[in-house]
Amino acid sequence: MKNKFYVTTPIYYVNAEPHIGHTYTTVAADILARWHRQQGDETFFLTGTDEHGAKIAEKAAEAGVEPQDFVDKVSTTFQKAWSDFGISNDSFIRTTDSSHKQAVQRAVEVMLEKGVIVKDKYEGLYCQGCEQFKNEKDLINGKCPDHLTVPQWMSEEAYMFKLSNFQHELVRRIESDEIKVRPVERKNEILSFITQHGLRDVAFSREKVKWGIPFPGDENHTIYVWADAFLNYLTGLGWQGEAGVCPRMWPATVQLMSKDILRVHATIWQAMLIALDLPTSKELFIHGFFLVEGQKMSKSLDNVIAPAELIKRYGVDGARYLLMSATSFGHDGDIGRKFFDDKFTADLANGLGNLVARVSNLLEKNSIATKLRAGTDQDLTSKVSSAMNDLKFDEVLKILWQKIALMDELLSEKKPWKMESVTEISDVLVPVAQTILNVADLLLAFMPTTAQQVIKQFEANQIVKGESLFPRLVD
Repeated sequence: MKNKFYVTTPIYYVNAEPHIGHTYTTVAADILARWHRQQGDETFFLTGTDEHGAKIAEKAAEAGVEPQDFVDKVSTTFQKAWSDFGISNDSFIRTTDSSHKQAVQRAVEVMLEKGVIVKDKYEGLYCQGCEQFKNEKDLINGKCPDHLTVPQWMSEEAYMFKLSNFQHELVRRIESDEIKVRPVERKNEILSFITQHGLRDVAFSREKVKWGIPFPGDENHTIYVWADAFLNYLTGLGWQGEAGVCPRMWPATVQLMSKDILRVHATIWQAMLIALDLPTSKELFIHGFFLVEGQKMSKSLDNVIAPAELIKRYGVDGARYLLMSATSFGHDGDIGRKFFDDKFTADLANGLGNLVARVSNLLEKNSIATKLRAGTDQDLTSKVSSAMNDLKFDEVLKILWQKIALMDELLSEKKPWKMESVTEISDVLVPVAQTILNVADLLLAFMPTTAQQVIKQFEANQIVKGESLFPRLVD
């Protein structure tokens, strides 16, 4: 029987076009999906865009267009970016899809019937940049730490979700790893937050926001954007909003996200699942932020790195490699154009690319026939599999590049280009070619086009030198 593997990214808010942070999460999810397909697992990979809320209406107004036209345009930029990056998602969901909207309304009706959503009044601080309610303790110098703006005081009638009812059960499930939160410091962080601050009931509707899904039975309200967005992880599987009806691929094996949305995913989203009589997520894996030379990315600092810019300079597979090797997955990373340039040159142009060129050239030049097949190094496969199971993408790449470095050292030591006997040359080169093939097979999830090219090249009976894998950078 096949194992099931369901991976999600957050759906990305369409107030702006995709940036390197979105790309990082999406490439990581793609690597996991490709890896599990390669292992023969039944795999589903979902991504998409989050398209409702006050901030979207405001951005559309600034652009002088209707909200639907605005979100159509921006959502298309995400779809194109992921296509350009070779992302292999099985579905791309938009929260303006009619099937999603109908399912969300049905789910809210179910929670109303169960009494976990009740009409009341909300008073408190609200950051429109996050589309989230804030406590005083969340603020730094009175401002939202993510958007550096002062949250507005909001007092309005709202349908409230009884999040406080689920506090004890959520703590139990997170502590026991029934809902696994990784890395462990993020698990400790969310448990500390819940136990120190307690969970307060949250508004599940907005009275003065028109760009959203109409609240069932009350035309004066729209459904709160986060409540709408969370349900994409189910509606993307065809779920129609019915309690206790579990889609085939649910629960999610791993839900990837950055650390700024851990709290809402570990509390509101999991409580919604419990309220709908559905299994909670198996795992939330939280990665860090990218800094550019020590600073947060900002248009005003001119240090924002766009996905298209990465592809233009490094190629698709080069960009994928640089993103996933830049830092330990789960922690912040400091990057920059010089960092990427240096790493591309060292690891790809002078590393893998040069090794493949040297070995294939010598095999062709000496007419050495081979009969190689991938996957012959079980120890290497085992190490990579273990690191993949722990979502240590950078560790996988370190393991594989150590092999590449060893082969380079072996060639430098043996100097087969100075040997006269074809047998001696073959004895050196064939094991190196076999290692290259094994490495390429384990790189398929990370660098699919490059890996497939190398596999095709090195599985041929007569290996010949092909085109350069990673041309030198030119300014």
